[in-house]
Amino acid sequence: MSTNTASRIERRPFASLGAADHGWLNARHHFSFADYHDPDRMSWGKIRVWNDDEIAARSGFPPHPHADMEIITYVRQGAITHQDSLGNKGRTQAGDVQVMSAGTGIRHAEYNLEDETTTLFQIWVIPRARGGSPSWGTKPFPTGDRSGKLAVLASGYEDDAEALRIRADARLLGGTVKAGDSVTYESAPGRHLYLVPATGRVEIDGELFEARDGAAIIGGQPITIKAIEDSEIVLVDSE
Repeated sequence: MSTNTASRIERRPFASLGAADHGWLNARHHFSFADYHDPDRMSWGKIRVWNDDEIAARSGFPPHPHADMEIITYVRQGAITHQDSLGNKGRTQAGDVQVMSAGTGIRHAEYNLEDETTTLFQIWVIPRARGGSPSWGTKPFPTGDRSGKLAVLASGYEDDAEALRIRADARLLGGTVKAGDSVTYESAPGRHLYLVPATGRVEIDGELFEARDGAAIIGGQPITIKAIEDSEIVLVDSE
């Protein structure tokens, strides 16, 4: 691996992440969150939180408030059921995504009403402006439609017309890559990329990443992601 690659890609092994096991919730934190504090992992660009949550069957988060944050939930296994103070209610299942713009303030609950453990990534992105009316949305994204590529699932940019809308200078991408295949992603200078293989094992510009490791990447140069095993990849590209 070249010195240039090493300086722009930081591997964050799964074992090094913050951890909290509440019985019904087993959480890993890629960034400082709740009782986990690491001054070197406060944020990455506009990405403030990336939690890797395992939620036990028939349990979940009771109603609680949020404000001034864009919250993206990527469901990996099972399903999550959302209900909020605006009257929204919906179920988001594995492979699909929900977004919530907290804006001036919203209360919501998220429950795993299934008979199996639900696993998900919950990602918080700092909005481009404070305030605004809160909102929520969900959308199915069949994994077959993003085989061999990274598809935009949520975005703050109007050009990404098929994506769920967020109010941040960021986009969430996801894709599946078969063992031996590669995808290349290009980003502009000044961007901050954070990539996690939800399943499988990948090489990023020659460096190995296991499932649920984090990769903090400085943008501006193409990155090549090669699947060593069949892999599901989640990536956020932010300012």
